[in-house]
Amino acid sequence: MTDRAFLVQLDGYGLTTAEICYFMPDHPSLVQIYAWQEYDAAPDFPVLFDFLAHWRREIEAEIRSVRIAHEKMIRPASWRSADGVISWE
Repeated sequence: MTDRAFLVQLDGYGLTTAEICYFMPDHPSLVQIYAWQEYDAAPDFPVLFDFLAHWRREIEAEIRSVRIAHEKMIRPASWRSADGVISWE
């Protein structure tokens, strides 16, 4: 059985992390942070925007800001030379 995370990465998805700052209506001076992480496709982020739409419909908390970090994990390996010699004696 193949891992779901591997399959979605082959489809062009990468690991997306969102930091959602929000506050509850009864405590507007207390800003809270929710960390969300899922595989999503940049730059449109359909999975994240579906989650945020669900949040707005179902949760009473008001979103103040959302910061997004995205890493497309499957890519060609990078190589660079390093000055130095490693020897075993």
